[in-house]
Amino acid sequence: MNLHTPIARTVASTPRTDWTRDEVAALFDLPFADLMFAAQTVHRAQFDPNAVQLSTLLSIKTGGCPEDCGYCSQSASAETGLKAEKLMDVDAVLSEARAAKDAGSGRFCMGAAWRSPKDRDMPAIVEMVKGVRAMGLETCMTLGMLTADQSKQLAEAGLDYYNHNIDTSPENYANVITTRTFEDRIETLENVRSAGINVCSGGIVGMGETRSDRVGFLHALATLPHHPESVPINALVPVKGTVLGDMLADTPLAKIDEIEFVRTVAVARILMPESMVRLSAGRESMSDAAQAMCFMAGANSIFTGDRLLTTPNAGDSKDAALFARLGVHPMELTAPALATA
Repeated sequence: MNLHTPIARTVASTPRTDWTRDEVAALFDLPFADLMFAAQTVHRAQFDPNAVQLSTLLSIKTGGCPEDCGYCSQSASAETGLKAEKLMDVDAVLSEARAAKDAGSGRFCMGAAWRSPKDRDMPAIVEMVKGVRAMGLETCMTLGMLTADQSKQLAEAGLDYYNHNIDTSPENYANVITTRTFEDRIETLENVRSAGINVCSGGIVGMGETRSDRVGFLHALATLPHHPESVPINALVPVKGTVLGDMLADTPLAKIDEIEFVRTVAVARILMPESMVRLSAGRESMSDAAQAMCFMAGANSIFTGDRLLTTPNAGDSKDAALFARLGVHPMELTAPALATA
């Protein structure tokens, strides 16, 4: 890549939130070697290139969600046979967190299949946050939409991160979800940020979207007033009985091209140089070579364990074997920093 091109000067600059769509599209269009070089250069300026954060995700309330997200097996409108369950007991959640820490995780993420939490659920949620944080783990939750008051309660409990994915581009959003709007997503992110909680927000690729939608998705994240501290990039896991799972079944669109997935990771790294970029759902179906390229492109976080909420995930032993082959090591655990407003 010519170091005197406008693109080269762009990727070498400090974090910015004024990206244009044309700039993002130009990054996607770079020759693959040039894009990887740019992403790796940005990544090495901020992170240890051989360290990957290990996180664990637990479903603390499964199924029965009233939202109609086309990708999700936990939607009440999906015909997946998934049984709705009540919120887990606090002690059971803390037991899972201890096991995750013992397995090397540095962040413990808790997900509930709600449109939004009810006030009666908040005391238990707060106790989960406090208990997990007391173990020295970073805490993350994804509970659906939050009000400003709920965000404040979680901040006071010490929640480090709140996950609320924007899923796709603003233009494609209504093709995926109809029970809430893209603007609803942004409002929750604003509530979380205003409360002093770090933001975790990313999306899903491989839902039949175009590259233009992938450009729009990353552009929307990279032009938020503050970049999300964590950016999970998911590859759709098509589940039979979900809208997208049935629509994409047995079609070439059911699995995103691995090179295009790596491009998406690389562009995310360049646009948001200080964010953790996480390989999330869909990793169990990726080749080792594709995962290795994602790490080269700047991904530096994964979910460990055999399951992610209700979908399969690459197991701990498989991850350990891949890390050994690549010379990658888990990111060192540090005590989580208190969130400040």
